[in-house]
Amino acid sequence: MADPSSYRPKPGDIPDCPGVYRFRDEYRRVIYVGKAKSLRQRLANYFQDLANLHPRTRSMVTTAASVEWTVVSTEVEALQLEYSWIKEFDPRFNVKYRDDKSYPYLAVTMNEEFPRVQVMRGHKKKGVRYFGPYGHAWAIRDTVDLLLRVFPVRTCSAGVFKNAARTGRPCLLGYIGKCSAPCVGRVSAEEHRELAEDFSDFMAGRTGTYLRRLEKRMTEAAEEMEYERAARLRDDIEALKKAMQKNAVVLADATDADLIAVAEDELEAAVQIFHVRGGRVRGQRGWVTDKVEDVTTGALVEHALQQLYGEESGDAVPKEVLVPALPDPLEPVQEWLAERRGSNVSLRIPQRGDKKALMETVQRNAQQGLVLHKTRRASDLTTRSRALEEIAEALDLDSAPLRIECYDISHLQGDDVVASMVVFEDGLQRKSEYRRFQIKGRAGDTRLWHGEGQDDVRSMHEVITRRFRRYLAEKERTGEWADGEDVPVDGSPDGLPDGAPEVPVGALVEDDGRPRRFAYPPQLVVVDGGQPQVAAAQRALDELGIDDIAVCGLAKRLEEIWVPGEDDPVVLPRSSEGLYLLQRVRDEAHRFAITYQRTRRAKRFRSGPLDDVPGLGETRKQALIKHFGSVKRLRSATIDQICGVPGIGRKTAETIAAALAQAAPAAPAVNTATGEIMEDVEEAPPATTAADAETPVPTSVLDDRRGQET
Repeated sequence: MADPSSYRPKPGDIPDCPGVYRFRDEYRRVIYVGKAKSLRQRLANYFQDLANLHPRTRSMVTTAASVEWTVVSTEVEALQLEYSWIKEFDPRFNVKYRDDKSYPYLAVTMNEEFPRVQVMRGHKKKGVRYFGPYGHAWAIRDTVDLLLRVFPVRTCSAGVFKNAARTGRPCLLGYIGKCSAPCVGRVSAEEHRELAEDFSDFMAGRTGTYLRRLEKRMTEAAEEMEYERAARLRDDIEALKKAMQKNAVVLADATDADLIAVAEDELEAAVQIFHVRGGRVRGQRGWVTDKVEDVTTGALVEHALQQLYGEESGDAVPKEVLVPALPDPLEPVQEWLAERRGSNVSLRIPQRGDKKALMETVQRNAQQGLVLHKTRRASDLTTRSRALEEIAEALDLDSAPLRIECYDISHLQGDDVVASMVVFEDGLQRKSEYRRFQIKGRAGDTRLWHGEGQDDVRSMHEVITRRFRRYLAEKERTGEWADGEDVPVDGSPDGLPDGAPEVPVGALVEDDGRPRRFAYPPQLVVVDGGQPQVAAAQRALDELGIDDIAVCGLAKRLEEIWVPGEDDPVVLPRSSEGLYLLQRVRDEAHRFAITYQRTRRAKRFRSGPLDDVPGLGETRKQALIKHFGSVKRLRSATIDQICGVPGIGRKTAETIAAALAQAAPAAPAVNTATGEIMEDVEEAPPATTAADAETPVPTSVLDDRRGQET
């Protein structure tokens, strides 16, 4: 625990102007980002008597080891910079709303030649119009199913679309009238885009105009005695009205607004947002956060606005935002929202009428969200705490291992040897900290070393050495070694086995505080394996001079926990929460390792002789195959003939010819029925993408190999 007075800046050194400040811990990680109208007055609040500070603020200033600041011109710039740094550094003591799910949106891909209506999650893409978010994906599909009768927009994937265009036959939706079938030319690209724009306008709330237009067309068709067309228009109108009924009118004046409500207690806060467009609720979402700092309701609202509109612009920011409390100060936030939208935004507290009534509904949803989150988390916290305590007791640790790292080795008959490192903090996955390794061995190749000892054991020793050598290098770089203490050396300049790639120390962690690579040590290292793997991991730590990190291994067969130097394993009860957590960690490491190994193997299977030509990209490779028809014909071509391909110069042609001459030709095709060697069959061009055909491998071989993956 640090003493805040040890890094407190002199009051005269702090400027009395707007700015953004950052607190860093002893590892130079940014742990808190804040903004202030006056940096001098704001920072002085952190360096008062610890007894007068809020418990969470006290925890932050005692965890920090330094503070720095950046001066800006206005409070709006401070707000923007604070948001950018919170997104970049992910500081642990800032308010960060965590969403328990990725909400689905109804998206119209207006950036494509033939726009597509689909369900989308995750980050928003440029040129795509989004509507929502919705609570469930099925709600989107029900709405789209009703609207496709009136707006037959394409909903199929790119593969289905291309296949229909190739065969000249539309999919089922094209036959039943729920797709205009642009794939087979029933409508032009311009006509289909107009349909997509009408669909988007209807979803955006401009429903009245379109319904009146359909009713007028229905009346005209009836007057002209075209009763079948009038009946179709009547059914279209009913379908649209049914889709509109799914979103009841909540604000009679067709308002576009977002309503934000906050429910909080001393420890946590829940935020609920209703998106109202055209007077109807078009989407809803909710977030929960730990109150790791002493914040007011207005400050929680400000953080919610940053997260909600930080990546938005234009109409995605509504004209009106209704909140339970206003940020202090209000003007910079309003100005920031106006910049995001491009016009004025009203940020206010509803006082009466329909908007106040709807805000009360949003508030009740926020209260229910907080209660539900607490009910779930109480069980989770209790279970995780008990699991960590059981592990600490079983391994005789001084304290619960808050950071656990697990390592696993994966290969296929000695080829494509890789390793994985997964991280669990407080019993939860920390996927941003996951790392993967290519095992190089002593000769620098990608096969395991044979002849001396067990290969998995050597691989485990290498990966543990590489990981913690980088950690020690970072400690040396930041000056964390005690006076007179030497950095342990294991005989190689970078701590890696001979032939392994060297990693520059300065590239490990950047000075700006962003988490990088292997800077933070775990309290417990878990290896997937038994006594030999555990001994290898412990030996690697001993060679590096690290004696404050515990090591254990979890063997798959009997789920025994092996500890270095012990002949007998530690056996936890099958119902133990500690054993269950170790199994989760081990299984996650195995999944991460084998996924990487399969990716490398698939890439190797899809590779061809042209992949080894330096400077030859995908475009020119495809041009060569298209020009010659196959690799076999390209191999027999002269340099002048290769130069005839657009984009291929003479020097490149000579390089291609030399590379193909050195590469071994493919084995001749064999007729499996007669055993005849088919000499005149040309090679098929190598696959260039995941969607193309892969190199064929007999099923029996694949089955044998899958059984030997580790």
